[in-house]
Amino acid sequence: MSDISPSLPELATMVAAYNQMNHYGRTNGMVLTVPRPGLAEYRMTVQAEHLSSPNTCHGGVLAGLMDAALGAAALTLAFTKLEFVSTVEFKMNYLHAVHLHDALVARGMVDHAGNSLLVSSCIIYRVIEGQEEVAVARGLGTFNRYPANKRDFAKLVME
Repeated sequence: MSDISPSLPELATMVAAYNQMNHYGRTNGMVLTVPRPGLAEYRMTVQAEHLSSPNTCHGGVLAGLMDAALGAAALTLAFTKLEFVSTVEFKMNYLHAVHLHDALVARGMVDHAGNSLLVSSCIIYRVIEGQEEVAVARGLGTFNRYPANKRDFAKLVME
């Protein structure tokens, strides 16, 4: 890590830089918030381009949201050591159908932080104002951690 500064930027700075380079999240209307390292929340609303049949969201959209929330939870914890993560694997269970205009929130959290791997879990909920959230999918993911200086990301947050 000799080619980057030893001082660690604020988590908010690193999350802002990540949001700037995360074209996938922006393209799909996903908004990331990070309550603290190891926890992440993505929100999105199902749009017409997310449908696979009339009024029903494609499972791949939920898989993308799941991977993003699982990975963001791992990433925010890895950030505390100036590391980045990549997905090794993830699995998910679809619990309920998701429809056009459904508001979704995916809450990811790190369950295990090892020296080289992080394991996160996530639940995606359908959110309807004034009603109890309904879990529509659950997932578990494993992420490889590596020094951020292997990617240009470190340059974004260290300068």
